[in-house]
Amino acid sequence: MRPTAFIVALGLLASAAALPAWAGADEPSAASPISCGNGVPGGVNCLVSKTDLKQAKNAYLRGQKLQDRNQLPDAFARYDEAARLVPQDIHFLTARELVKGQLVFNHIETGNGLMARDARLAAAVEFRAALDLEPDNQFARERLIEATREAAPFQGRAILPSLMDDVGEIHLTPKADKATFHFVGDVRGLFNVLAASYGISVQFDDSVQNRQVRFTVDDVDFFTALRMAGQVSKTMWSPLGARQLLIAPDTPENHKTYDHMSLARFTMPPHSAPTEATEFVNTLRTMFDLRFIAPGQTANVLEVRAPQKILEACGQLLAQLDNQRPQVMLDIRVFQISHMFTRDIGLHIPDTFNLYNIPVAALAALGGQNIQQLINQLISSGGINQAGNTALSGLLAQLQGQGNSIFSQPLATFGGGLTFSGLSLDQLAAALSLNESWSRSLENLSMRAGQGSDATFHLGSRYPILNASYAPVFNSPQISQVLGNQTFVPPIPSVSYEDIGLNVKAKPTVHGNGMIGLDLELQVRSLTGQSNNGVPVISNREYKGSMNLKDGESAVVAGEVSRTDMISMSGIPGIAVIPGLNQVATSHTKEQDTDELMIVITPHILATIHSTTPEIWLTEK
Repeated sequence: MRPTAFIVALGLLASAAALPAWAGADEPSAASPISCGNGVPGGVNCLVSKTDLKQAKNAYLRGQKLQDRNQLPDAFARYDEAARLVPQDIHFLTARELVKGQLVFNHIETGNGLMARDARLAAAVEFRAALDLEPDNQFARERLIEATREAAPFQGRAILPSLMDDVGEIHLTPKADKATFHFVGDVRGLFNVLAASYGISVQFDDSVQNRQVRFTVDDVDFFTALRMAGQVSKTMWSPLGARQLLIAPDTPENHKTYDHMSLARFTMPPHSAPTEATEFVNTLRTMFDLRFIAPGQTANVLEVRAPQKILEACGQLLAQLDNQRPQVMLDIRVFQISHMFTRDIGLHIPDTFNLYNIPVAALAALGGQNIQQLINQLISSGGINQAGNTALSGLLAQLQGQGNSIFSQPLATFGGGLTFSGLSLDQLAAALSLNESWSRSLENLSMRAGQGSDATFHLGSRYPILNASYAPVFNSPQISQVLGNQTFVPPIPSVSYEDIGLNVKAKPTVHGNGMIGLDLELQVRSLTGQSNNGVPVISNREYKGSMNLKDGESAVVAGEVSRTDMISMSGIPGIAVIPGLNQVATSHTKEQDTDELMIVITPHILATIHSTTPEIWLTEK
């Protein structure tokens, strides 16, 4: 019986250990008299209350939903809350650790990608976030140290300064200590105290004004204190030896007198136009406030006279500028769509009546006789003479044969006395026609442009327009002779040409973040088919603007939609407004014209660029 009882007791103990944390929430616990929510975070001997258990379950369920939506930081916060409230539950702890491992992995991967693009500051933030989640991660710690390590000196392709004339520049070597100053007194006393603190002796120019100053700084090195003291006292300094300096008023004349300068020669970066060389000179003069800079006797060479630290900074800047300018390929598409729709349906009922007085000559023409026979009869009878037959023939021809004659339309006559009248009726006509036409055109062009350079492209033709021609204003025997023997050669008329088609002018600029700034001018010109006083009318559509696009991003830079609707109706008043009958007894015409224009541009960067460049520091020596 004893082995059996031992086995039963062991099974009961195992069952009790396997129960979840909330199974015994109502039972008192002697080992943990405090609540898990109010106790030590992560403690496993705390007492789980019903409120803590409910909050932990809700937090765990919210964490699962956030994890399904790939919101890992929020999911980790919910899992961590659930594990803190019920630390005994293995499910809460497992979910929290899995999400934490995924977050650490994501931060490290993102940091590695930023390091590959030389974005050290952003990469350090990612590695620090990984260490905050997992402080024992040695790999993240090593990557953080590498990201915060000072970058190696820049090695450029440009020729660094080669000294042409060294005047023996002197550098101060003070103590590498930091000091605190709370000084109130005159200028000379200030610099004496400052120099004594760093083991330097000082001399003053006779023009230094000994005025009262107040100087208070804490824990600064020598050059920082010297620079701040110069700002307070309006003075400059110049080294006289390794541990001796001169103080003088800060004036341009003193700078020219006391500044120690060297002469250096630089080779300018490759450039394709003289304006680019001028830009290099202006950049150096503006950035470093250079007063002595001029082109050398050899082409593409600059000679600069400045302090040694300025010359070294100029060399580093020119080395960074010695890179290939990025090239941009522009893909431009111009879509034009024209649509014309015309419909004419209806019945034209005669609605015009003309009343005429028909002369005898017209009635004779209506007798079916030949006009020439009728004229001969009139001449032989003495009605007209031989000289008037030509005019009579023309009149009868107009009355009988011309299409605009009243006798070409239906004619009803009445009367029979001294006058004989006729009534001309309009014609009855039915219309049933439908016309529709589409016109689509695509102009696709690609052109390559360098950064900061204008690129122009023309696609189309040059249309000649006659401005002036030659014609004699009077006739003379000499002109008649020339015209008669066909030896007259007229002068060449004045003609101007207009560009018909697509004109594009673009100027791209590639920014450090990979965005492309584009100044674009675009013209679409075409003939309209109309003219004014013999001069053709030209349709002109222009766009001019600036935009920023990503590499490979397409954008609609211009678009136009023109739509014209025209509806007309003709018929007899009264009948034309009767529903149903107006569709039969009225002529309806509908015309629609639609023109669409859309211009799409896509830039592509062809030459690789570096979004970041090494820093250039001007440090005191």
